[in-house]
Amino acid sequence: MHVDALIPAWNEAESLPTVLDGLADRGLRRIVVVDNRSDDGTAEVARAHGAETAWCGRRGYGSACLRGIDHLHGDPPDVLVFLDADGADDPADLDALLAPIRAGEAEMVIGSRVEGAEPGALTPVQVFGNALSCTLIRALFGAKFTDLGPFRAITWGALMRLEMADPDFGWTVEMQAKAARRGVRSVEVPVAYRRRVAGQSKVSGTIKGSVRAGTKILWTIGKERL
Repeated sequence: MHVDALIPAWNEAESLPTVLDGLADRGLRRIVVVDNRSDDGTAEVARAHGAETAWCGRRGYGSACLRGIDHLHGDPPDVLVFLDADGADDPADLDALLAPIRAGEAEMVIGSRVEGAEPGALTPVQVFGNALSCTLIRALFGAKFTDLGPFRAITWGALMRLEMADPDFGWTVEMQAKAARRGVRSVEVPVAYRRRVAGQSKVSGTIKGSVRAGTKILWTIGKERL
């Protein structure tokens, strides 16, 4: 089973080495870091630590993910793993994330941070927003999730069926809502979650970012329901 990793990154030169070194020797075929208009040498750091890079000129988490998927289209993996560039996700959880797919039990696996987050890694706003979003997904689509965690794995075939489109903060919830609506077999596994290695979150690190992300997530759920 060929497994690739996709890491969106905007000014994460300080934290990327921790992420990429943690993924080394874990059986990944390719690691693609999508440089989302960084100005701190993120792409150079990624290449120095063995990753491929792709440039995304439109800033936005979803835009970077879509660019990475396009980069892989010519030689797609069997399974694509998404994780963040800030070092909060623990690469040691990769095998647990892939296990349900390897066993044929799921097409998509979400890493749930609810039980494994270290103190302070998730802000109160994030905890509330995740709980509300997952409650709405269950009520509207009948799918039980506890988190919208960024560390996730999905088969390439299932990913193509989802026809992902969101360019911004709604990416993770769009994937889970569409998976529920389109019959993608999904499960969660518990994963660890740490404070970011360096820098400040582009979303939860500011009030403006948190409000924008929360609004977009709720709007995305409503859009998928309609």
